[in-house]
Amino acid sequence: MKLFYSPSSCSLSPHIVLRELNLAFTLDRVDPATKRTESGADYLAINPKGYVPALELDDGELLTEGPAITQYLVDNYAPGTLAPLSGTIERARLNSHLSYIATELHKTFGRLFDPALAPNARSAAMDYLTRRFAFIEQLLSDGRPFITGADFSLADAYLFVIQRWGSFTGFDISQFPNVVAHAGRVMARPAVQLALDAEK
Repeated sequence: MKLFYSPSSCSLSPHIVLRELNLAFTLDRVDPATKRTESGADYLAINPKGYVPALELDDGELLTEGPAITQYLVDNYAPGTLAPLSGTIERARLNSHLSYIATELHKTFGRLFDPALAPNARSAAMDYLTRRFAFIEQLLSDGRPFITGADFSLADAYLFVIQRWGSFTGFDISQFPNVVAHAGRVMARPAVQLALDAEK
């Protein structure tokens, strides 16, 4: 398998999952400005969406969108690990978290990376993120170590990646101590360290 990635982007989530599952894969870095891969390929010819992540399977099939990639990996290579089995209520709950992170946090942060974003729009996005992270903060306030409870899951990998964007955009994540503590627990995982080291 080959993962197309850009450092510190949302492709870090499937990168972490690949390492958590100890799967064999290669990396090909994508320059988001030129849409060229480190191997010299035209990334738009590989993935017309133009953004990462994309996972090329051994048979040549290409998967895109982080939550879809990570669920495919778990379901096909380690069912019941990092995600409850498909079709269970526990899996539906996990999917709810993945959707929330994707639509409420990830998408809103995306606006803050736009240098042309008007100050009032930036302020509105910051306020929106504050309200949305408050939900995660409350969720973690019961002492659970991870989003769904005792066990690290796909949602934890995804949240870890997205909350890191606070330091790139000026969003103060320190106002959410439970989220910060969660990030510390995720950061301590060997697979996460390996992924971060590989992406420099």
